[in-house]
Amino acid sequence: MKEAQKIIDLNQADPQKFRSWNFLQDFCITCGLCASSCPASGIDGFDPRKVVRMVSLGLEQELVDSKFPWICTMCGKCEEVCPMQINIPDLVRSIRGLRDRDKVPGTLHKGLQAALKTGNNLGLPKDDFIFILEDVGEEIAEEPGFEGFKVPIDKKGANVLTTVHNKLVNTQNEDLKHWWKIFYAAGEDWTIPSDNWEGTNWGYFTGDDEAMKTMTGRILENMRRLEVKTLLWPE
Repeated sequence: MKEAQKIIDLNQADPQKFRSWNFLQDFCITCGLCASSCPASGIDGFDPRKVVRMVSLGLEQELVDSKFPWICTMCGKCEEVCPMQINIPDLVRSIRGLRDRDKVPGTLHKGLQAALKTGNNLGLPKDDFIFILEDVGEEIAEEPGFEGFKVPIDKKGANVLTTVHNKLVNTQNEDLKHWWKIFYAAGEDWTIPSDNWEGTNWGYFTGDDEAMKTMTGRILENMRRLEVKTLLWPE
């Protein structure tokens, strides 16, 4: 049996601390189904049951200082199998929101700051973004059956507006081609905004409600500005 890494003084517990959180954390029966389904279970001692129990005991500072909430992928498998229907991903997100913003793990904090400032998590200038899209579009147009293909950027009145995941314009340009080809073959009327195009809302993933609302609001504004009926949000 492994020796406990840290002993928590239960005299410091405050079971009433998070009673207002509507995630049913007090219903946990520690059955282990969440841990069995979790792809991150075991990493640095991570176990969803530990997080739920810490919330139930009101151990706020231990939760804020813990790496556990940042190991979680928020994939939702735990919630899917939980017999008590505990919403563990949203519980984790609320814990993340307790941490000071400048102490949020580096990549997430820097990416969110870049997104709020520039409209995308990479801080990619608009001209560079358009160049990448058009370059990929030209490669598609060289393939048989896609002659004349062009990427519709800022097309007003299109049926579908789609956001873009930052990695698709950073390291995985080829993945853009697959769904663009589907649009073309289906005759879909679609467009991509040149500003605030980011589909990855790190405000959501870091527990920052205000930042999440800001990024979501920008997408909504793009739909209004371009008079688009339908949103395709791949992230």
